[in-house]
Amino acid sequence: TSVAKEFFLPLQTLEVVYGMFESPTHTHTHTHTHTRAHARTRANTRTHARTRNTRTHTHTHAHTRTHTHTHAHTRTHTHTHTHTHTHTHTHAHTRTHTHTHAHTRTHTRTHTRTHTRTHTHTHAHTRTHTHTHAHTRTHTHTHAHTHTHTH
Repeated sequence: TSVAKEFFLPLQTLEVVYGMFESPTHTHTHTHTHTRAHARTRANTRTHARTRNTRTHTHTHAHTRTHTHTHAHTRTHTHTHTHTHTHTHTHAHTRTHTHTHAHTRTHTRTHTRTHTRTHTHTHAHTRTHTHTHAHTRTHTHTHAHTHTHTH
């Protein structure tokens, strides 16, 4: 039995071997310690893409033409032309946000917003012709043209 005790001395913690000893007055205490290792891997990838275009383009063209012709024999011709062109252009705005988080979880969010505003074209044409001749003849011609285009 001495050989068996020396051989199984490192294995005293096993209950199977414990029954092989002759003396039942041995007391064994078992302490088990559990260690848990937590390994976390975080990979954060953020991509922000913002594209901003020029918001408002305003083009204003004002053309004023005045022609005055004075001749003998009491003839007076006055021509006034006024042209006003206003162009307003608004371009879209697109913003894209992509957020990717990997905590053994991957969230991908893509937000695309497109705002398109109004294109307004206003054309005002006013033409006034006044012709005055002798012999008490007076002719007055007035032409007013207004064009408004909205896209």
